Amino acid sequence: MMATLARRSMVALGRRALCSGSDLEAAAREVVCSGAGSLDEVGGALDRLGVAVSPAMVARVIDACSERMGSGRRLLRFLSWCRSKDAGGIGDEALDSAIAALARMGDLTAMRIAVADAEKDGRRMSPETFTVVVEALVKLGKEDEAVRLFRGLERQRLLPRRDAGDGGEGVWSSSLAMVQALCMKGHAREAQGVVWHHKSELSVEPMVSIVQRSLLHGWCVHGNAKEARRVLDDIKSSCTPLGLPSFNDYLHCLCHRNLKFNPSALVTEAMDVLSEMRSYGVTPDASSLNILLSCLGRARRVKESYRILYLMREGKAGCSPDWVSYYLVVRVLYLTGRIIRGKRLVDDMLESGVLPTAKFFHGLIGVLCGTEKVDHGLDMFRLMKRCQLVDTHTYDLLIEKLCRNGRFENGKELWDDAKKNGFMLGCSEDLLDPLKTEVFRPVCAAQKLSSQSNKRLVQKKKIGSVETRKKGAARAATRK
Repeated sequence: MMATLARRSMVALGRRALCSGSDLEAAAREVVCSGAGSLDEVGGALDRLGVAVSPAMVARVIDACSERMGSGRRLLRFLSWCRSKDAGGIGDEALDSAIAALARMGDLTAMRIAVADAEKDGRRMSPETFTVVVEALVKLGKEDEAVRLFRGLERQRLLPRRDAGDGGEGVWSSSLAMVQALCMKGHAREAQGVVWHHKSELSVEPMVSIVQRSLLHGWCVHGNAKEARRVLDDIKSSCTPLGLPSFNDYLHCLCHRNLKFNPSALVTEAMDVLSEMRSYGVTPDASSLNILLSCLGRARRVKESYRILYLMREGKAGCSPDWVSYYLVVRVLYLTGRIIRGKRLVDDMLESGVLPTAKFFHGLIGVLCGTEKVDHGLDMFRLMKRCQLVDTHTYDLLIEKLCRNGRFENGKELWDDAKKNGFMLGCSEDLLDPLKTEVFRPVCAAQKLSSQSNKRLVQKKKIGSVETRKKGAARAATRK
């Protein structure tokens, strides 16, 4: 009997201790992540709690801070406190998680300090953490700092590495991750420097093909079509396999260069690239031709846009159009005042079985409202309702446009219709009140003058300029 009571009391004490330990850990998470108190108070509050430093506890605090943006400095102070209590209490995995969390938060200062502390301790970052860090630096325009970090880790022999038994998908090396991070944002020249210094590592397959495709993407993002062409020719001469994304990158770069400097060459040079793709065994799809259609639309080259879409519809371009293709052509038709032709093209799209999305209709309604063709926008909205693709944003757009133009009754009808169909509108109900909404009335275009009126206006301007010259000469003579 006494033994049973003793066992029960021991179990109760264990439960209390476990509860108290979990409570302490929860309190520590609250101190670090809540944001209450200054940074200097974090260490004192943790000391008063008397919580023990362990890799599991540190990992849970880091996970809690990762879910709250703006807690980077408090997390850094927590790591400093852990180092002061027990330098080995922060495991390698926990430190990697902390550095990655700081990188994702965008707190580069805190991330730099955490990385520097890891370097002092001689710790090696995991491949995943290194990739997150350099991508965060490059994304925020700190590509030079990313390269310096890479060089510093290389000098200290702390570059992360992935052995064959470590798991992970695909081929990985720190230099390859550096090249890909730089090329992702168009810093191909800096990436070439990394490739040059690591030729022995990156000049073997499958590294070399990955590097070449990354450099092609980097030069295309940078907008240097000449260098992109050189890399593309090198890839083809080395018989490295090329896919549709690489050709689309080059096509995008070439079309945007021609859009800026030589719009007349848009179609001819793009068609040459498409023929090159086919000869290389890569079949262009709708996304390839949509790149061309987008640039033609921005250049307001209506006939060429319409012809490209016609070739796609007839099967002469090697691929069928999708809703983006139709959207790009209808958009340029609306922008150039060809409303009826654009509506007819939308009807043809629906008859051919191409299914649009809510984004298709919302974009076109936005164009019509922006060009003061609100009635045509309402017609497009009715078609959108028939396709059962209405969304809240389109209601908001039309209601605000109608009320700003003084058509409060139409706006009220749309408001009631949205409420009836269960949509939660983002625009304010004050828009429906004429006393609270300022009405915008666009200035009408000047009427064309008849030939006789134009002659009179020119004559008046000539007489006015002659009289002005005479008055100026008279003033000059008076001064003399």
